[in-house]
Amino acid sequence: MAQARKFATYGLVIFILYTIINQPARAADLVQVGFVGISNAAKSIGQFMHDLVN
Repeated sequence: MAQARKFATYGLVIFILYTIINQPARAADLVQVGFVGISNAAKSIGQFMHDLVN
């Protein structure tokens, strides 16, 4: 199982590097989408906590 996890991790890293090198604009768009998603999730949790307290 550890070997499979190591192999999957290396494969993912290689794929990410390949995408960044071959399509940097697309990679930047994907990173931006990820950060927007994290930001929206944090805002939603904050709003939930605010409403919960009130």
